[in-house]
Amino acid sequence: MSVSELQELERTSVIASYARFPVEFVRGEGARLWDAEGNEYLDFLCGISVTNLGHCHPRVVEAVREQVGRLMHVSNLFYTEPAMLLAQRLSRSSLGGKVYFCNSGAEASEAAIKLARRARAGGDVVVVYGAFHGRTYGALSATPQEAKQAPFAPLVPGFRAVEPTPGAIAAAVDGRTAAVLLEPIQGESGVNVLSGELLSSARAACDEHGAALIFDEIQCGMGRTGSLWAYEQTGVRPDAMTVAKALGGGLPIGALITGERLADVLRPGDHGSTFAGGPVVAAAALAALELTDDPELLGSVRELGQRLAAGLLRLPHVLDVRGRGLMLACELDVSAPSVARRALLDQRLVVNATGPTTLRLLPPLTITEGDVDEALLRLTAALEG
Repeated sequence: MSVSELQELERTSVIASYARFPVEFVRGEGARLWDAEGNEYLDFLCGISVTNLGHCHPRVVEAVREQVGRLMHVSNLFYTEPAMLLAQRLSRSSLGGKVYFCNSGAEASEAAIKLARRARAGGDVVVVYGAFHGRTYGALSATPQEAKQAPFAPLVPGFRAVEPTPGAIAAAVDGRTAAVLLEPIQGESGVNVLSGELLSSARAACDEHGAALIFDEIQCGMGRTGSLWAYEQTGVRPDAMTVAKALGGGLPIGALITGERLADVLRPGDHGSTFAGGPVVAAAALAALELTDDPELLGSVRELGQRLAAGLLRLPHVLDVRGRGLMLACELDVSAPSVARRALLDQRLVVNATGPTTLRLLPPLTITEGDVDEALLRLTAALEG
């Protein structure tokens, strides 16, 4: 089908919740995508930090093929080996507690909120402005952005939004607080890195009052910042964290990972999901996690992130660059949505705008120096266009 035919199908058959570009992608390999007309694109978005290992990594594909031909689904009423092994590996690589599987980042946020409320009944959850934790009702209520919340009021009560400063966090937490929920690096609002002082203040306040500190690593986890988990570079260890996006190597999976203190808070019947942790996606995630948890790869992410950030700062119309590893944004003095569109349609470079002047780049962790330099050339042309 042509793009125009797909657009007509969308107009008549699909709820209009997305603003799509007029491109149909049909194949991907590594950092490259191909559209239906055979044009090749350089992907510096990764499906919004999902295909961190590049498109169709051979080991992830093989894990899926092997599992899908043997067993696809049985439900969580029974055991499957991939889910149990994945939980063990996630726990050992991070907080040392236990794991609850789900199907997306928003569902991981929901599980984290329920965990916190189960641990301290009736307690408030403190969040900060600029956060994004998902679009389901609990996750949306923890996302203090007026444009996203207002059309769906009334929201779930019990959330308190404060400024992202150490003092505001310290003042907001008391004996009635169930949790402080933070993204170490805020992704959807434009790659805003929360300061070490803020995270330390949150840790101290939670320790003082017995609240849970929960990190949302849905976008910034799985190697994106140059360590397997973003918290590892902050010096602050949360009580629980949420992961998703890149965990499945391209397939949908999310998880709530706890430390030891919160490992046994949720009890049988408290929460559940029909599809969560199914054998196919768990097999994919096992392969993706093994590939990502590689010191050589993570070191390359840090080095290439520095190369990309330095290159971005030299480009026309770029005022500032922020982020960590290969999770970067640049602030422009021109329209970021227009630049992203020109980059895609004219230069065949996939990036996206998170605001009127903010351009976000989330390339595969497996890119090369040549890919970085090529992306900078294509982005220069889009900025000058």
